Amino acid sequence: MKPTPLSKAASLVTLVAIWGTTWAVIRIGLGGIPPFTGVALRFAAAGLVLWGVAFAIGLRGPRLRAPLWLWTAQGLLTFSVSYGLVYWAEQWVPTGLTAVYFATFPLWVAVLAHFALPGERIRPVGVVGLLLALGGVALLFSQDFAALGGPQVATASVLLLLAPLSSAVAQILVKRFGHDVHPVTLNAGSMLIAAAAVGAIALVVERGRPVRFDLVSVGSLLYLAILGTTVTFSLYFWLLRHMTATGLSLTAYAIPVVAVVVGALAFHEPVTPQLLAGGALVIAGTLLAARRGQPAKR
Repeated sequence: MKPTPLSKAASLVTLVAIWGTTWAVIRIGLGGIPPFTGVALRFAAAGLVLWGVAFAIGLRGPRLRAPLWLWTAQGLLTFSVSYGLVYWAEQWVPTGLTAVYFATFPLWVAVLAHFALPGERIRPVGVVGLLLALGGVALLFSQDFAALGGPQVATASVLLLLAPLSSAVAQILVKRFGHDVHPVTLNAGSMLIAAAAVGAIALVVERGRPVRFDLVSVGSLLYLAILGTTVTFSLYFWLLRHMTATGLSLTAYAIPVVAVVVGALAFHEPVTPQLLAGGALVIAGTLLAARRGQPAKR
C-alpha cells in the first residue's frame, strides 16, 4: 500500500529528530567504549533486534532473504566504513562539525544517481550547487582546527569526508538493485555482517583498550542500537522504496542543524563563523545539486 503524504512527513521528522541527536550520543558513548568496539556492538544488537522484528511482522521464506552481495555491500559501505569513520573521527572532531561534513551525503547521491539511476539526472544548476558545496567544505577547512580540539582534528576531518561518499554508493546500489528486498531483512543481514567485520578490526586495533560498561555507555549504546539504528534505518529504507534516492537524501540538510544545536548545548562546542557560513554553503549547494532533472525517456 502506498504511504500517505502525512505518514511520509511524520517518518521524515522522526528520522531528523533521532539522527540529529545521535552525533552527540556517539561522543557520550566513546567515554566508555572505544570507537570500533562501539560500532560492532551497536550493529550486532540492532541486527539481532531486526531479525526478531522480521519474524514478528510475519516475514517468511524469500522475504527473509536478500542477495548476499547486496547484504555485504550495504554492510561494508554504510555500516562498517561510514560509521567506523564517524566513530573514530568523533574522538577529536566536534559533533556539530561532523554532522555538517556528513551533510555532503546528498551531494554524492545526486552525482552518483546522475550516472546510475535513470530519471535522476543532475541539472545544469546542480553544477553550480556542486561548486557552492565544495566552497563550503573549503571554508570549513579554513578554521583553526587546533582550537577545535588539537591537530588531529584536521586529519580526522579529511577522512570524515569519505563517510558520506561510502554511504552514498550504498544507497545507489540499494535503490537500483534492492527494491524487492524488505527493508527489515536488508538491514538485519547488513548490520550483522558489519558487526562481524568491524568487530574483527576492533580485536586487532583496540586490543588492550579499556571497555567500561557503565550506565552512561550502555544507555548510549542502547539508544544508538534501538532508536538510532533499528527504528531509523527501517524507516529510511521503507521511505526509499516510495521516494527518489535524491529526494530522501535531503533529510541530511536538517540533521546538521539539530546536531550543531545539541553539540553546543551538551558539550559547549564552539559555533564559529566558518562553521555557520561553510555549513550554509554546503546545505545550499547540495540542495541545488540534488534538484531532479526531467525523467529519462525510454
